[in-house]
Amino acid sequence: MRFSHTLWPWASLAVVALAILLMRIVSPHHAKPSAPRSISDLSISSPLNQPGGGAVTGEAYEIYSALYQLSQPEPLAFAEDSVTDIPQVDGSCLRPSTPQEHEMVDAFVAANKQSHRWERRFSIPAEYRLLSHDESETALSCIELRKQDTASCEPYKQLLHVRYLGVPGFDRAHTRALVSIVKKCGAYCGSGGIFVVDKTGNSWQREATEFARGCSWMY
Repeated sequence: MRFSHTLWPWASLAVVALAILLMRIVSPHHAKPSAPRSISDLSISSPLNQPGGGAVTGEAYEIYSALYQLSQPEPLAFAEDSVTDIPQVDGSCLRPSTPQEHEMVDAFVAANKQSHRWERRFSIPAEYRLLSHDESETALSCIELRKQDTASCEPYKQLLHVRYLGVPGFDRAHTRALVSIVKKCGAYCGSGGIFVVDKTGNSWQREATEFARGCSWMY
């Protein structure tokens, strides 16, 4: 049986279409890779430590005074400007799960939107220094570069760290709070953390809790 010349083009097209169909069936299907889930940049969406904060409440001094009642292995120096950070792990290292924990997180973020000014109102046994912004920067430079033999570094030659304190964020009853301490020995040297304290009687003590467990870091 002979195909007419007019049927040959159609037969060729049918063969090509069948070949393409077989290739699609046999070849493996590759799922389209999903776009990476974006993580909000807290420094942009919720910046902290902006200028313009007012006085720190007396309750905040009570907390940090209680935390520094024990003898210290080194001279204490606090920056007079409050500073805190919330390490970004999928948006925040804080993982509140109860209404009380959410209260503390909201209060902590609100309290540290602006930088506040600490005063010499800590009641701790050890001697301590309260450093202005410029003094803190000079002290860190001296500590980091070990230039204690220069005239500008003479006032800071005994210091090993400058401590930056965040303003506490309280629960509604003011019996628990989130606090922050950043201990720096240079621009890229030091450690920090956010943790929970609770009030027992008239004093405050650190509390082990899961929702702030991931909020510690090293520079």
